[in-house]
Amino acid sequence: MMQGMFGTKGQLFFEIELITADGLNLPVDVMLDTGFTGFMAINKQDLEALDWAYIGDELLRTAQGETMFERYLGKVLLDAQEYEIPIFAGDEITEVLLGSEWLKILPLAVNYQAGILTLG
Repeated sequence: MMQGMFGTKGQLFFEIELITADGLNLPVDVMLDTGFTGFMAINKQDLEALDWAYIGDELLRTAQGETMFERYLGKVLLDAQEYEIPIFAGDEITEVLLGSEWLKILPLAVNYQAGILTLG
């Protein structure tokens, strides 16, 4: 089970590790975005150092309308487990995002009053 932290505006943050194509683990804080239905989204610029395999493009609906995103096959370490997942990359993404697809396989516990935030 991973402990998370609350942002100043109630955001849900977790620390995970991105695994480069060379096997290097890079720790990064990610924000849980339950409105995003994929596994993970990242800015294209941040993606370059990871050297993940490009899969293709996919049209996604965002709050601003439909947008084309590049898809990559990436590896992450989350809750002490390695996952190989599709990653969406775009220019407009300001935070590394975890999407609601994780909630299909990992339980989420959130209690703002008690300061409890766990995933897994």
